[in-house]
Amino acid sequence: MLNERIILMILEGTRDTLYMTLVSAICAYFIGIIAALILYLTNKGGLAECKPVYAVLDIIVNLFRSVPFIILMLLVRPLTILIAGKSYGPTATIVSLVVAAAPYVARMVESSLMEIDKGVIEAAISMGASIPKIIWKVLLPESAPSLIVGVTISVGTIFSYSAMAGAIGGGGLGDIAIRYGYQRYQTDIMIVTVIVMVVLIQLIQVIGMSLAKHVDRR
Repeated sequence: MLNERIILMILEGTRDTLYMTLVSAICAYFIGIIAALILYLTNKGGLAECKPVYAVLDIIVNLFRSVPFIILMLLVRPLTILIAGKSYGPTATIVSLVVAAAPYVARMVESSLMEIDKGVIEAAISMGASIPKIIWKVLLPESAPSLIVGVTISVGTIFSYSAMAGAIGGGGLGDIAIRYGYQRYQTDIMIVTVIVMVVLIQLIQVIGMSLAKHVDRR
């Protein structure tokens, strides 16, 4: 039965899950946007076309996207220990979440950039705009609605990853659901944690999509 101790535990799990998800999303998007811009600019016909750079980064992104998250957590454990000082807990899980999410984000952002009207970019080039100015004044603003939708989807994906991380000591709601709901057969705790997860995901989706519609000028 749910009691004050269980409710407090679920609240702490919710806090840890949001902490892992939001910090990982920020870090993953920072890395992902940089990678996506490099892919976009160095691709064939790009503003800084460079086939070797594109080929290497393309392989790296595809490689990390192909590894299942649970296995990736084990593979990056040495890096996790190096950065976080341990391989378990919410802070340590952030390292794995960023490594897993950044390539996914890179592809989503690259796709958003590819949707930009070429005429807008050509107009900026004709006015003598430099590559950095095109990035800040054209590419990012023009793709803003799509980027926000991508952020929403990515946060949802990272949230799901954080739940899976509970299977190997990642903490958060996933850990509670597995330890109590699955291993100890406490169905009530399992149901409550699932409800909390669903509510959080829905809130993220509603906020993200509303924000995307607000900034969409089309």
